[in-house]
Amino acid sequence: MSDRNIFSATMSAALAPFIEIIGVMKWFFFLAAILIIVDLRFGVQAARRRGEQIKKSRAIRRTFNKAVDYICWIFLSGILGQAVGTPLEIPVLPVIFMLIIIGVELESCLMNYFEAQGKNVKINIWKIFGKKVSESIDIKKEEKDNDTNGTDTTNS
Repeated sequence: MSDRNIFSATMSAALAPFIEIIGVMKWFFFLAAILIIVDLRFGVQAARRRGEQIKKSRAIRRTFNKAVDYICWIFLSGILGQAVGTPLEIPVLPVIFMLIIIGVELESCLMNYFEAQGKNVKINIWKIFGKKVSESIDIKKEEKDNDTNGTDTTNS
């Protein structure tokens, strides 16, 4: 009976910080799930647009890998917040860290969305913080090979 109590107490002490991180970072779990689903949808549409063969097993595997990666990033940001943010009195450190990670995924979602729409738009999400939004979006002009007049046309 005492072995069981020792095991329970040890597990409670070991898992308590993770339970606290889940409570604090629960909105990032929700946001990560939404971004993963959106990126999957737009990624499949972009691959179809490029004429690639869609394999369900690969899509599912990459989606689960991305979900596991996000769980790791969320826990890492929570632990970073407890280890560094709390002693330095920076309570928003995990939020800043997760906003950087989510910015990367948001950029991927937007790139896949525009590629699925047939537009060659390059977005740098990090330029938004330093410049105007219009300067952070780069629309590439494409030349059509079957143009008979020799003039350039753009897809916008």
